[in-house]
Amino acid sequence: MAATVIKALAITVSNRAAAGIYQDRSGPVLAELLREAGCEVDGPVVVPDGDPVVEALAEAVRAGYDVVVTTGGTGLTPQDLTPEMTRLVLDREVPGISEAIRAAGVAAGVPTAVLSRGAAGFADRTLIVNLPGSTGGVRDGMGVLAGLLSHAVDQVHGGDHPRPPGMG
Repeated sequence: MAATVIKALAITVSNRAAAGIYQDRSGPVLAELLREAGCEVDGPVVVPDGDPVVEALAEAVRAGYDVVVTTGGTGLTPQDLTPEMTRLVLDREVPGISEAIRAAGVAAGVPTAVLSRGAAGFADRTLIVNLPGSTGGVRDGMGVLAGLLSHAVDQVHGGDHPRPPGMG
């Protein structure tokens, strides 16, 4: 059976990059790492935080993306609203993904990774994951996601859990 190509969208959430104050650095890294994970990637699309995040995520779900990964907007500043906006779109959360991403950051020597408030879950048949806005946070997060993306997307689409031979 041929592997199904995962259709992915990379979204950068940054008020300053959306306003043209500085160039998006984490979005291109995210898009490249999604490609390396075997995804067919669109983006990065750059949006400011807040309602535009809800609009971009809802449009991605309507467009039928298998996975949408955001970078940015997960910190503690009053402008960091990406997790809250993401939860408005999600049908169900998958907290283990976000927990594993934070743990990977700490394991990589970044104790402040625990301050990322990123959410993960799915809306309809689209897996949505928030990553931090730094290139290092994107690399650490994709280090976690790359290994589970195919299985998670299969599950969101109704797939069964694979069982080792001899196990019923």
